Amino acid sequence: MSDKNTIIRKKKTINARGTLIDFLRPKVMGILNITPDSFYSGSRVSSVETAIQRTEEMLEEGADLIDIGAYSSRPGAIDISMDEEKKRLIPIIKEISKRYPAAIISIDTFRAEVARAALGEGGHIINDISGGELDHNMFKTASELKAPYILMHMRGTPQDMKQHTHYENIFSDILRYFSLKTIKLKELGVKDVILDPGFGFAKTIEQNFQLLNSFERFSIPGIPVLAGISRKSMIWKTLKIKSEEALNGTTILNTIALQKGADIVRVHDVKEAAQVVKLLRALETE
Repeated sequence: MSDKNTIIRKKKTINARGTLIDFLRPKVMGILNITPDSFYSGSRVSSVETAIQRTEEMLEEGADLIDIGAYSSRPGAIDISMDEEKKRLIPIIKEISKRYPAAIISIDTFRAEVARAALGEGGHIINDISGGELDHNMFKTASELKAPYILMHMRGTPQDMKQHTHYENIFSDILRYFSLKTIKLKELGVKDVILDPGFGFAKTIEQNFQLLNSFERFSIPGIPVLAGISRKSMIWKTLKIKSEEALNGTTILNTIALQKGADIVRVHDVKEAAQVVKLLRALETE
């Protein structure tokens, strides 16, 4: 990893509702899906007890953050009501925050009311795939809750995003999107923003690789950047395998993202990602 990326990383911190997180060392975010239809079956849990068991495993394997979502955002996913999302999510947030009070919990939702309820039960960070587009109360809610906000780039909805993959210049378009929304968030008082270019969301496989190949273009001083590549179709469709076989490809692409400045990798397989971070950190000491 270059000295430039290391210097930039030193300047990045967020306050997760009282817990200061720095990015001198990249962080691993473990995925916990409280859904029956997420694209990778290995990430799904269906009860409080299985969620607790999986959370414990991820924390022991080296997860710095746990990202919990109850709404599947895979392409063409079935839309569910807000009540159903909260019914799935809230009991698990309550139990995890009770059993693991030191765990930093990210809430994967685009609905402000769901975010408010989840943070009220122990959540710390809002992870919004829509960048505030699907609920215009989300930015205000993040400000009121004093929560770090993960700003992801997507066009359309999970149901129709495959129809929105035309860009004049994909980097310029995404950077403009980040700039405008970051300004708005700061004006509303959201102090901590994390950027996520949104691999797989309104992007073709070719566009996903373009983004990864120049991922360092998203490294902005003071603002952490997240890479969510884990087991996505850019891997298994390229290799003509199944998502269940995409761990090796995930590890390779996470390594590249980290070398190009990613501060967080969002993953299904925590142990392997934590090993990548440790090995890259060892390289930095040479």
